[in-house]
Amino acid sequence: MENDSKQVCLNNKDIHLADIAKKVFDKKRITPEEGLYLFEHASLGFLGTLANFIREEKNGKNTYFNRNFHIEPTNVCIYTCTFCSYSRLIKERKDGWEYTLDEMMDIVRKYDQEPVTEVHIVGGVLPKYDVSFYAELFKTIKKHRPDLHIKALTPVEYHYIFKKEKISYEEGMALMLEAGLDSMPGGGAEIFHPEIRDQIAGGKCSGEEWLRIHEIWHDLGKKSNATMLYGHIESYFHRIDHLEKLRNLQDKTGGFQTFIPLKFRNKDNQLSHLKEVSALDDLRNYAVSRIYLDNFDHIKAYWPMIGRNMAQLSLSFGVDDIDGTIDDTTKIYSMAGSEEQTPSLSTRDLVNLIKAVGKHPLERDTLYNVLHDYTNETFVEDEVIKGYVSLPVVNNQ
Repeated sequence: MENDSKQVCLNNKDIHLADIAKKVFDKKRITPEEGLYLFEHASLGFLGTLANFIREEKNGKNTYFNRNFHIEPTNVCIYTCTFCSYSRLIKERKDGWEYTLDEMMDIVRKYDQEPVTEVHIVGGVLPKYDVSFYAELFKTIKKHRPDLHIKALTPVEYHYIFKKEKISYEEGMALMLEAGLDSMPGGGAEIFHPEIRDQIAGGKCSGEEWLRIHEIWHDLGKKSNATMLYGHIESYFHRIDHLEKLRNLQDKTGGFQTFIPLKFRNKDNQLSHLKEVSALDDLRNYAVSRIYLDNFDHIKAYWPMIGRNMAQLSLSFGVDDIDGTIDDTTKIYSMAGSEEQTPSLSTRDLVNLIKAVGKHPLERDTLYNVLHDYTNETFVEDEVIKGYVSLPVVNNQ
């Protein structure tokens, strides 16, 4: 069946699509023009065949997840991004929250007896959260729990706090590394092209500045992720331009681990008049991203944002990672109108979700070291039984 699908792609009546398929199966890089052509002309089945070929070449049927929790220091922000349902302006503080360092450490301590491996820290941009505050937070977390991987802050936050401190990006990232930062998340990328970025995220760091901060972090020998916010006022051209810039930096540094497409949700923001793109466009976007970013090892789907069923479907369109247990009530997702209003799944739920579509569930740490392979294991209540193949399927509604 797999070979039949490949042959259908190679024999496509559209000669341009057939040529692109041949390049993909020959493991050759496609051009920006070809990427745009895929978005505009390829059928979903065609894209799924190419994307799944690359996924299995890189990762087989392996599907990764980790055990993580989030800390969102504040939703009060100096910026007014038109797509954001989450932040509150400084003048609207009564509708927001601002955690102290002690309150954030209380969140960390909640997981002292849990086998979580990562804390993900990202939130609004607020003047009182400066270089010294975040350095102290990272140091305090590491002192309390040295094994916990700190994945924290986006270039939007770093750009602001370094500028406020009057230090260079190089100095600032070195200070964060010394304080205990382990890796950077991919947020704040939105769309790099200034034509779109100035309309949806004017005032915060530019696309070039976002890329530069990640490059400096990579040059320090560290890893990060990358994202793209899609499905609002951008065109397919802008998406390919975004992917091209990421691919070029990855060629240079090799520091990106995974790419995460983030779907624009239209609940309670300045772009609420826009209709959200369809599930079919979500799958198209995952597939083209997988095909285009040939130098990225992983493509991730955030299951809380797109829902469990869509997360399962995405695993056949290039995705090999569905994030983690997210053991908290992550406000960014629910406030934006995510499919999952209580975004938390147990390890058992994630394993069953992945197995239900014929993939192999692997628990990883943040750097993709495999901690546990659940492929030939199943859960019975709270225990794991090895070698038992017949798994119950969770209700994915």
